[in-house]
Amino acid sequence: MNNDELLLKILECVEFGKVNKDAPYPPGMKGQDGADELTGLALKQGIKPSDILNNALIIAMERVGQKFSEKKIFVPQMLVSAKAMNKALEHMKPYFRSGEVKRKGKFIIGTVSGDLHDIGKNLVAMIVEGAGWEVIDLGVDVNSQKFIQHIKENSHAVVGLSALLTTIMHNMKTIVYDIKAHFPKTRLIIGGAPVNEQFRAAISADGYARDPLGAVAYLNSLIT
Repeated sequence: MNNDELLLKILECVEFGKVNKDAPYPPGMKGQDGADELTGLALKQGIKPSDILNNALIIAMERVGQKFSEKKIFVPQMLVSAKAMNKALEHMKPYFRSGEVKRKGKFIIGTVSGDLHDIGKNLVAMIVEGAGWEVIDLGVDVNSQKFIQHIKENSHAVVGLSALLTTIMHNMKTIVYDIKAHFPKTRLIIGGAPVNEQFRAAISADGYARDPLGAVAYLNSLIT
């Protein structure tokens, strides 16, 4: 398999959720090497880690995000694609740490205080990481202080706030206010079922995304 063919196979494994050789999903790829084995092989063959990231993983997750936005796939398919992507990224971590492969930036994300829902937040985190960003996932029920602490440690990070419950929207407003009071230049993007563009404007957040692909588009728009 030449380099171009290998990159294409990695892309397909991530797009369709083929994690490794033992994984039974998808049925049409049963018994074949998955993202795990193929990424390791690509590095052994001398393919640059940056090429694996840019020409396979990022493209694959863009396709997954687009399909999800168009309702051609649903949460279970996204989760297996994300699992395949994460297996590939495990091989890439030494190159991220060494600086050989550059991330686009840092993204801090959390579900706001009072809300314990995490599926939407997790999907955004997975797609954003697959798009080449370093993700710092704070989990659920995250208050202003925890966001502020991590922004202090990652001064140029973009921050994402997630909420599913209408009754929790006021907490999102409070957190945006608190973060902006400490870090007026920090970019904040919000998302979740009860929020919309009008709510974003009302609480002075910088961006709104209705789905993971929208979050990636917003983040990429900040790169200069």
